[in-house]
Amino acid sequence: MIKTTKEIIDFIKKQKVAVVASVDEDGFPNQTAMFAPRRIDGNTKFYFSTNTSSQKVSQFLKNPKASVYFYHQGKIVYTGILLKGTMEVMTDTETKESIWKATDIMYYPLGVTDPDYCVLKFTAKNGRIYEGLHKENFIIKDDE
Repeated sequence: MIKTTKEIIDFIKKQKVAVVASVDEDGFPNQTAMFAPRRIDGNTKFYFSTNTSSQKVSQFLKNPKASVYFYHQGKIVYTGILLKGTMEVMTDTETKESIWKATDIMYYPLGVTDPDYCVLKFTAKNGRIYEGLHKENFIIKDDE
């Protein structure tokens, strides 16, 4: 059973996919599957690579409320971790360089300075875990 913040972060680091939710202009949630965060700072900061031109980026610029869901379907036990917080769209070169991978050039031919390349920085405030039949809300802090 996952019980500590460290165990939550360790679980997240093992996942390959995250489901990121934004809020559209009509107030409805929009989910999209993305590659797992490229970087995690402390327990609360998660960095994702994406296209500046994407719909989710324009939605986060208008409404920073966000959630990110990580899950693993085992043979017997399903585990899901939902994090709620806010999303910032980062376009500064330093942040973009901090998560850049050489293979990103196939998506962003102009490199780190490509105007269609940006970083989504998610700051988690709280969450909910589901593991087996156990459900629990939690608050996540960097100092744990």
